[in-house]
Amino acid sequence: MDTELLQNMYDAAPELWYGIGALIVLLAGSCFVLMFSLLRMRQKNYFLRRDRERYAETLYASHDGYFAFIYPDEKVNDPRRTITERCSRRLAVILGLEKGVQSTFEDVLKHFYKDDVKKIYKYVGLLKEEGVAFEDYFLLKTANRYIRLEGVRINGADGNIYCDMIWFRDVSFATNRIKSLEEAKNAGEKKLLVLQDLLDNLPFAVWLRDHQLNIVYCNKKFAEFIPEKNKDEIMAEHIEIVGTNGESISKTLAARVHNTNRLGKTSVGVVIKGQRIAMEAFEVPFYAEQNLEKTYSAGCLININELDQLRRNLKRHQDAQLEILGTLGTAFAVFDQNMTLNFYNQSFTKLWQLDASLLDDKPGYTAFLDMIREKRLLPEVPDYKAFRQNELKAFTQIIGPVNDLMHLPNGKTLRRMRAPYPMGGIVFAYEDISDRLAATSAYNALMSVQNEILSGLFDAVLIFGANGRLIFFNDAYVRLWNADKNFLAGEPSFDEVLDSQSRFLAQDEDWETLKKGIRDNILDMTSKTMIMQRLHAENLKLGVTHLSDGSLMIVFHQADQES
Repeated sequence: MDTELLQNMYDAAPELWYGIGALIVLLAGSCFVLMFSLLRMRQKNYFLRRDRERYAETLYASHDGYFAFIYPDEKVNDPRRTITERCSRRLAVILGLEKGVQSTFEDVLKHFYKDDVKKIYKYVGLLKEEGVAFEDYFLLKTANRYIRLEGVRINGADGNIYCDMIWFRDVSFATNRIKSLEEAKNAGEKKLLVLQDLLDNLPFAVWLRDHQLNIVYCNKKFAEFIPEKNKDEIMAEHIEIVGTNGESISKTLAARVHNTNRLGKTSVGVVIKGQRIAMEAFEVPFYAEQNLEKTYSAGCLININELDQLRRNLKRHQDAQLEILGTLGTAFAVFDQNMTLNFYNQSFTKLWQLDASLLDDKPGYTAFLDMIREKRLLPEVPDYKAFRQNELKAFTQIIGPVNDLMHLPNGKTLRRMRAPYPMGGIVFAYEDISDRLAATSAYNALMSVQNEILSGLFDAVLIFGANGRLIFFNDAYVRLWNADKNFLAGEPSFDEVLDSQSRFLAQDEDWETLKKGIRDNILDMTSKTMIMQRLHAENLKLGVTHLSDGSLMIVFHQADQES
């Protein structure tokens, strides 16, 4: 291009060229602005798509499934003219829909029972027509699961209806859990009622104290002691049963057992209808709510009025018995459950050669043993400590009367009787049987000499006791009658002995008749002697003697030899 030509053209019309330049610049600027706006719009559309994807994925990730009825936009010329249905992936998974997200609402309702489908139709109809939200629970017929349906309407800020959504949530676990908790609650309430009935029908007052010693529970029997208040008022106001002294029957006791953590009891007097009744209150501590820092206590009040009367009567009878024992010649003493001397009589002091002033100080059983040991009035033992310890064990081991002998160093022999005392402890009785033992020994020696004399006789001898049983026989009788020693040692009766002799005496006549005649002659004879004829043996002469103790001695002599 010729530059000179261009220069001439410019010089001819410079304003035209300025306008063309300005127009070119304006067009270039407009193109730049348009391209910038287009880039901004593309960026905005990109982020709108990303936000839409985020919201969609957020809904897909929800624990709940949904089914939406999407309406066309009425504010713009929306090409969509009908309601669109949309099923979420989560809903398809929850119900196991074969068509997945392409499932229709009819496909969804196939998983519910017929009656429930009708109910759901009503809910959805009200939601679509009037926008009425709903919430209800239904059981799937294809599985033992509970589904919560919640219908809501989604509106825009401009009042446009976007969609109606029905949310589906599987609440089987929560429902079953609630059901099991309700069953456990009902079972617990039944147990509570049983325990309540049990406590209210006990024949004595029962209560419960908290860690602050306040009564927080009581039964009906407790409320009977406070007629002006009912159970709820008693528990709310922590009202106590008061004794005859006007103070609580067991609050002080409860404070003590809370500190010692041991069962406590106390005897109290309570006025009922103007009459004083003897009772016993108990408090039992325990740790509440498995907390070692929180101590509660359970208490009860038992009527011991009859028992108290029995105790008083028993005490009077015991005192009367002890007064009688005090006048007897046998030495008596009572050591109580603490092994302390509680009673003794004059014979006891004489037997053990002790001063009454020492015994009045109520020494213990150990001190008593030490006292009489110093006087050498205890049996000689190689280990005195072991002996004393064994004596002390009797206070826990003796459950019935026990008799034994005590051989003292001075030659005396005591018979000791020990028996449990009704009020606790042991009652001791001592009897000096030295003379009795000596007399028994002499008698036994005399009887032994007499037996030896009778056994050494050539004549056969039988002795029958007052009860008619054989108590003695000698060897001469065994040889004479060819008798069985074991039979005779068994203390046979008079008739049994005669039966053993029958083979020497029986003839043609009846044996029972003959035995009766022999027995009558022996027992009733007045001549003191009689002749007994034996078969195939020598005849015998019987001597019969009635002894002073009621026994009967029969001596058999050989009559032929004597003649």
